[in-house]
Amino acid sequence: MVKKFYIKTFGCQMNEYDSDKMADVLRAVEGMEQTEHPEEADLILFNTCSVREKAQEKVFSDLGRIRPLKEAKPDLLIAVGGCVASQEGDVIVKRAPYVDLVFGPQTLHRLPQLMAARRASGQPQVDISFPEIEKFDHLPEVVLSQKNGHTSKASAFVSIMEGCSKYCSFCVVPYTRGEEVSRPLADVLHDVQTLVTQGVSEITLLGQNVNAYAGTLGQDEQIDMAYLIQSLVTMQGLQRLRFTTSHPKDMSQRLIDMYARTPKLSSHLHLPVQSGSDRILAAMKRGHTALEYKSTIKKLRQARPDLVVTSDFIVGFPGETERDFEATMHLVREVGFDSGYSFLYSPRPGTPAAQLSDEVPHEIKAARLQHLQDLLGEQSKILNHSLQGSVQKVLVESVSRKDANEVAGRLDNNRLVNFAGSPGMIGRFVDVKITGAWQYTLRGERTTSAA
Repeated sequence: MVKKFYIKTFGCQMNEYDSDKMADVLRAVEGMEQTEHPEEADLILFNTCSVREKAQEKVFSDLGRIRPLKEAKPDLLIAVGGCVASQEGDVIVKRAPYVDLVFGPQTLHRLPQLMAARRASGQPQVDISFPEIEKFDHLPEVVLSQKNGHTSKASAFVSIMEGCSKYCSFCVVPYTRGEEVSRPLADVLHDVQTLVTQGVSEITLLGQNVNAYAGTLGQDEQIDMAYLIQSLVTMQGLQRLRFTTSHPKDMSQRLIDMYARTPKLSSHLHLPVQSGSDRILAAMKRGHTALEYKSTIKKLRQARPDLVVTSDFIVGFPGETERDFEATMHLVREVGFDSGYSFLYSPRPGTPAAQLSDEVPHEIKAARLQHLQDLLGEQSKILNHSLQGSVQKVLVESVSRKDANEVAGRLDNNRLVNFAGSPGMIGRFVDVKITGAWQYTLRGERTTSAA
């Protein structure tokens, strides 16, 4: 009987990518099949994220819920991967001794060896080392499923670098994923070509700080993100390119110029700012001011006038005053962010900001967050309404969640639109007239046959 694995993924797109790679390894090396039902699994794997508040406790809570499955099925393996695993290490096994495997983001390729060692020794296996980009050399080739001659996947992620060396005072990423390490150009080109050859039309380049990419060309020559993009957009079959997540300090003029010269580069950019207050930005150790951020956005929009910008915001950072918060609101209005991810600050263990005193009451922070989210929502609605009546090129991604007779796709600016269509359109570009607009989604009708 074929053994099965179940993966639950928490957090960012990097974790989604890593979960896909874990699945590829388990299929290729162990011959396992994926299941959506943990009670059917021979391996249950939690791919964790340590960015959100009380991330560790949520992991232990989830582990507690599946403990009865382990008791009923002693051969079941339970694994914890990702950033919480990297941060907590042996502590996970001490608190939950029924956990069999603990591994970090950089050692996911060692899953088969860890599983074999667990079975042979009878002891839990922990590997949270940082072997840089070794994992990419050990991952199997991606083979996408096909249906009626078309790929089942319209877009795909390709990781081009790992880790972050910025050490923002609130962020745990450098401690859980290590410092910035970029993959060689040839390896990235190979991965993208493999996906495009199988029918993928859109690629999203991934990294914790993706625009800090510093790959190699040959033995010694180092290249930047702009060089990588220029190398990719000439690839036949690749029709749209995105990248996430970026840091303002690494938005070089060469990269900005790509937006003017490269139509295949998406007109959506996610560029986290975190705060509009220079005082708070300094305390966060972001390495830029609000004015420098606005200057970067101005240059980007000169290069691509229709550029849509989204961002990340932390509300209630220790010591944030009403004046600091109003500076953030002013920045949001001035830049005209389409939307954004906004969170209340919560201390991450081991980060410098966790040692700062915080006297702002929770109810004040929560009220500020609501004000910010209301403003971002209103700006998103304005953008969507401005698209009504226009014809947009849409990449069909999936069947609509609410209606099997409809499909969902994304515009170049990353907005989601639903319209009448069939599953056979997935993976193809369609011209769609926007007929309805809401705060975060659009409705449309097809104007041409699928390309």
